[in-house]
Amino acid sequence: MYKLIRNLLFLFDAEAIHEFSTKSIKFFNLIPLSSLMMRKYYLVSDKSLEREVFGIKFKNPVGLAAGFDKNAEYYDEFSNFGFGFIEIGTVTPLPQPGNPKKRIFRLVENKSMINRLGFNNKGLKEVANNLKKERDIIVGANIGKNSFTDNKEGYKDYLKCLSSLYDYVDYFAVNISSPNTKDLRKLHNKDLLKPLLQKLVEYNQRQNKKKPILLKISPDLTNNQLNDIISIILDLEIDGVIATNTSISREGITSVYKNEKGGLSGKLLNKKSNEIIRYLRKNLGKDFPIIGVGGIMSPENAIEKINCGADLIQIYTGFIYQGPSLIKKINKLLLK
Repeated sequence: MYKLIRNLLFLFDAEAIHEFSTKSIKFFNLIPLSSLMMRKYYLVSDKSLEREVFGIKFKNPVGLAAGFDKNAEYYDEFSNFGFGFIEIGTVTPLPQPGNPKKRIFRLVENKSMINRLGFNNKGLKEVANNLKKERDIIVGANIGKNSFTDNKEGYKDYLKCLSSLYDYVDYFAVNISSPNTKDLRKLHNKDLLKPLLQKLVEYNQRQNKKKPILLKISPDLTNNQLNDIISIILDLEIDGVIATNTSISREGITSVYKNEKGGLSGKLLNKKSNEIIRYLRKNLGKDFPIIGVGGIMSPENAIEKINCGADLIQIYTGFIYQGPSLIKKINKLLLK
């Protein structure tokens, strides 16, 4: 059924369809008993699926990656599809429109996507307000800096997001790896990254109940860059890593959109993401928390991510191409 619907939706602009789809899902959930019906169909509930990672118990290891619910408007509705957790954002202190449209491209023949959204979101104040309601799902906040904020002053933006959302989310993902905000990836440089993370850690340590802080990294890093990041993570006792964000690589693309600027996600990202996860697992040890994301288009891809060393996984492009049944299929295969 979803594949039939998808073929129709793919006739239209990707960003317009995203907005239409999320609003439609929200509207559908207003119908009496609809939420109950969705949960009964999609939710796979079993004790053996539970994971305790960085001090949080997850009902299952399958999460929705950041970027789908940028403004924390739909996490309740998405939870009905059987996710174990939802990551909202990326959120910045002030609202920003992002890059000019058109800025999302479907690479259908490659089962991938390119986006150059550029942290478009409604800003910290509105996101915080949306997160105040009660919920039955683990929610993480993916935080970033405004595009006009200089990298040396970037820590102030991250601190604003951390402090303002502290009481409303379960963990934080520090996003330094989007290729769609000018110079953001330069924050991977150890001379910029360490002081940024240190200020966030110091704030966290002053709180009565500390929240896990994770670092979301690029798939385009060299081993030397990864080694610098691993050293900082261990030195500052960062709680986990999300590997990975989208790639600027265009290897393997056959689509007419191969020359479009932006971050590549989907099937073509899978191998690079897995290589990063394996490297992190080898060098961070067997117990360090890793969330694997990038190119999970099937239940088998999810199992491969976990075998590479991921404790939890996230999907995004696979959710678009395969539909909500992908979460159920992953959890069922995990049970097997």
